[in-house]
Amino acid sequence: MSETSGNAIPAYLPLRNDLIGEEPYGAPQLDVPVCLNVNENPYAPEPAVIETIAQRVKEIAPTLNRYPDREHIALRQAFRDYLKKESGVDLAVDQLWGANGSNEIMLQLFQAFGGPGRIALGCDPTYSMYPEYARDTFTQWRLAHRNADFSLNVENTIEAIRDVKPAMIVLTSPNNPTGTPLAMDDLRRVLETAKTVEVAGAAEGVHPVVVVDEAYVEFRDPGTPTALELIDEYGNLAVSRTMSKAFAFAGARVGYLAASKGIIDCVRIVRMPYHLSAVTQAAALAAFEHTDEQLSRVAHLRETRNATAVWLREQTYKGRPLETAETQSNFILFGGHFDDRERIFDELLKRGVLIRVVGPDGWVRVCMGTDEEMARFREALVEALRIVEQD
Repeated sequence: MSETSGNAIPAYLPLRNDLIGEEPYGAPQLDVPVCLNVNENPYAPEPAVIETIAQRVKEIAPTLNRYPDREHIALRQAFRDYLKKESGVDLAVDQLWGANGSNEIMLQLFQAFGGPGRIALGCDPTYSMYPEYARDTFTQWRLAHRNADFSLNVENTIEAIRDVKPAMIVLTSPNNPTGTPLAMDDLRRVLETAKTVEVAGAAEGVHPVVVVDEAYVEFRDPGTPTALELIDEYGNLAVSRTMSKAFAFAGARVGYLAASKGIIDCVRIVRMPYHLSAVTQAAALAAFEHTDEQLSRVAHLRETRNATAVWLREQTYKGRPLETAETQSNFILFGGHFDDRERIFDELLKRGVLIRVVGPDGWVRVCMGTDEEMARFREALVEALRIVEQD
């Protein structure tokens, strides 16, 4: 389902030939009581956080006639301080870079390392925006298939790397839409392979960049490692993160990249001038002043995820228990054998609950909401399953 379906582009406009028939990306934005479709943190910022954001913005408001710090040094320092506390990884400021959400980070990586004659490799099922970044930068998009349980098929991936010689290898941990974590041993094997493979369309001696998208990583179980731990060991590793999810800051649009200084400098070449507004930088710095408050609900959402997964597996559809994919995120891919997942979606929507039809056939995805929202989801799903089975 698309929020932009039905949009008509006038025939007289010179839209690029490869974009004719395309529609803007977007999950449905519908006015319903329970929205569990875009993986947001359902809890609003605390009053103290809101007050600090307002104060920070007020302080910089008289300077809005001037351009902001295009290198956003203070914010990059805040990224550094946060990652040292959150993951125990101490990076330099010039190993960090911010942008308008991790979407812009990923687009900048495609702009820097993709392009005509270049290939980017992903592992499906994966985030549906990646092929759009490739399309928009004239980069070829190729796929290596995951295992049946959605874990990374390392052998398939390594074979594909050697075959297509990509400029970029895009991995996701936890994976979207499945929630599957990426084992560090698997990542190491990919990184080691990338060091030995040439890049199609590049000069001799050029090797692929491995991008790990960790948008949901704060929801991982305690003690689970992060790809950040390998950055100083591998100069070809880039790790994308965001403040949108666990940090409860989706509306502020702040993402960031951790990598070698060389990768950061490549991204700086393609970034738009002054791409992070002074207001965005001020709001993000204010949020980092309240890191503990911003992340205060993460443990509860993790518990909600685990309890919801257990509950889902106790439900049945046409005589078979529902399946859930292993998840370390704030969402669950479930079903496994829905023969009409659009009908499940519609029945939930009729009951005021919005989820997402995404991923392989037979599956749908729900993100974790408040306790009240999750209670309504459970009630609505039981009703929806009953109605569908009666037909």
